[in-house]
Amino acid sequence: MDHVGAGYVDDLEATSATLVNGWLRTGDLCYFDNDGFLYVVDRLKELIKYKGYQVAPAELEKWLLSHPEINDAAVISYPDEEAGQVPMAIVVRQSQSSITEAEIIDFVAKQVAPYKKIRRVAFVDAIPKNALGKILRRDLKKLVTSRL
Repeated sequence: MDHVGAGYVDDLEATSATLVNGWLRTGDLCYFDNDGFLYVVDRLKELIKYKGYQVAPAELEKWLLSHPEINDAAVISYPDEEAGQVPMAIVVRQSQSSITEAEIIDFVAKQVAPYKKIRRVAFVDAIPKNALGKILRRDLKKLVTSRL
């Protein structure tokens, strides 16, 4: 633990959840490829919890961005009484595109497990991002909920 702090002041519970056997649990979801390269793909705090399943927004964003009529996309959680949260796509269409909510939902549904399906779609002119290009999900949630 030479390079990690000793823990949280007066919070043993937070310390024990974050520091495990000398390792710092960052909350990053990563994987190594066959060549040994490490990829950070998402954050645990950003996971959508749909009926007890965990859905990674980054996976759904990858599928959305593969559609030729989608210029940019982000996925956020949307509150749902029955499921707790549902994945909601925020989409920037390509110019001249008239892709619909139903078409987007269907496109993603063909690529992913049923619990990962997009359940709602909103269209925007731009996805809010910071200077490094990271999606500002809190700003996006505020934007979307103010419009609905």
